[in-house]
Order: sequence, then structure tokens, then C-alpha cells
Amino acid sequence: MQDALSISFVLPMFNEHDNIRNTIQEIRSIAGELADDYEIVVVDDASTDDSANIVDEMSKEDDKIKLIRLESNTKFGGAFAEGFRRARKDVILYMDSDMPVELEDIKTSFPLIRDVDVVTGVSSVKKGETLKRKVMSGVYNMLVQGLFSLSIRDINSGYKVVRRSILEGMRFISHSPFVDVELFIHVKKKKGSIKEFPLVFRQRSGGQSYMARIPIILATFRDMIKVRIFSNRKNR
Repeated sequence: MQDALSISFVLPMFNEHDNIRNTIQEIRSIAGELADDYEIVVVDDASTDDSANIVDEMSKEDDKIKLIRLESNTKFGGAFAEGFRRARKDVILYMDSDMPVELEDIKTSFPLIRDVDVVTGVSSVKKGETLKRKVMSGVYNMLVQGLFSLSIRDINSGYKVVRRSILEGMRFISHSPFVDVELFIHVKKKKGSIKEFPLVFRQRSGGQSYMARIPIILATFRDMIKVRIFSNRKNR
């Protein structure tokens, strides 16, 4: 019989008043099926709505829910890295805080982590993509593959399962969604194994995504350049 794995569910959050309560409730509904020992770590990226207060109230009723508040907004990357740093269980099950995946996909994908270091969600259906988003995504993925030799199909997927042991010694310098790429760069350098898991991501049911905004896009490309320069220096 295989040893049980404990789980840290990690949720970076920014202004998710419409979603966060339901997301946590959905996670709680299946967490016990996956592990007896688990925690739900919500990292608030300096939200300006009351989403952090919602999590704070829920944490008072359930000590498995942990709220981490960042003093200033990091444009996602800092919340991602802080969640990984503060997680304490064997496996980190990361997802966006608007609950982008079906519960059955979580149940199916989680056991795969026993054989690899990272399981990453890959969208098998493209929904609601405009021509502009397709072009931006194509250029971005081409740059990532060219600069860092990464061939993952959905590099900024909002769902990942990660062995905490593979994170040992990792330091993230990105403060933008490029932190997803940085994670895979670190895993590749450690010769870690990655498995892609095809799924259909849910459409956002409430709130709004901030990822396609110009400041976030610019921050992502700045971080891409910084990580590339840093990688070149380390390789000299």
C-alpha cells in the first residue's frame, strides 16, 4: 500500500469577492477524499475588495484554511511564489482562485503526481479566444520556447500539482504571470519530470481576470527579459 500524501491547496487571490467562498467550499468538498492531512492556503495579493475578509472569516471556522495577506500588489507572481514558500504539505495543488477546473479533473490528476514532479493542466478546448488573444498567446509561447527551450503547450495554465521536494532551493524573481515559466525553468534545470494533463477549463463565473491588462502584459515581458539575463549570467 502506498503512503498517503498530504496536500497544500494554494490559491493566489486578487479581488475574488464573487468566487473565493465557493472555490474554498468546492475544495473542502473533495479534499478529504484525496488526503486526510491537507491545508488550504490563500495568498491575498493586496485585494481592494472584501475577498480577504471572506477568507479570514472562513479561517476562523476551519483551521485548515490559512490566509496570507501581502501588503502590496505583486501582479500575481509574488502571491504565487509566497504560496509555494508557505505551503507545508508533501504536494502543492495550485489553482487560480476562481476555481478554473472541474472537481473530477482534480480527483483524476492528483494521483499522477506519484510518478512525476509536476502535473500541469493543458486546455483541450479553446473557449472564448479572440484573434488578439490568440496572436498574443502565439507570440508569447514562441518566445518562451525559443528563449528557454520549453515545449509545454499551456505554459501559464491555472492548474498545477507539484511535489514540494522539487521546490527546494528555488528562488523566483518574477512578479508577474511569468513566474509560471520560471517554475518550469527551475524544474527543467533540476531534471525534474513534468506530465501534461488535458482538461477543459471552466469559464469564469464571476469577477474578472486581470491577466490581459497592459500593465500585466508589460510586467510579464520585463520578467521574461530579467529571467533570461539572470539565466545567462548563471551559465557563464
